[in-house]
Amino acid sequence: MHKITIYTDGAASGNPGPGGYGVVLKSGKHYKELTKGFRLTTNNRMELLAVIEGLNTIKRKGNIVDIYTDSKYVCDSVEKGWVFDWERKRFKKKKNIDLWKRFLELYRIHNVKLHWVKGHADIPENERCDELAVKASQGNNLLVDKGYEIEDKEDSIW
Repeated sequence: MHKITIYTDGAASGNPGPGGYGVVLKSGKHYKELTKGFRLTTNNRMELLAVIEGLNTIKRKGNIVDIYTDSKYVCDSVEKGWVFDWERKRFKKKKNIDLWKRFLELYRIHNVKLHWVKGHADIPENERCDELAVKASQGNNLLVDKGYEIEDKEDSIW
């Protein structure tokens, strides 16, 4: 079992608009950064996807994982237990169902604690995540956020 610290941030210009995420993972002497950009998405999706990608990078199960995020949406949904109620009610009338389901799978294989931190509060790792997220959102060859662009439209009655 390892103690792993993950810092995350998401960004979207226009909300919806081009977006990206940034992740910094630390464990002992190990350090890793993750980032990707998408052509059309939302800030909340990028905040949640950053957490998912951070957890998904961990190879071994059962670690102690502290996640630092400036997203009240993500932190409160988990720490206040809302997402577990949403799941019990099959996410009826909730957004980002595809991501919440992925999150819950990963969340349950580790001992995860989310911590809310104020954005732009001179926490170096969170500042770095913000840089990565913004830069990714402004990149060329942005990816398609299928959960937003495609699955959302498949649910439409039009």
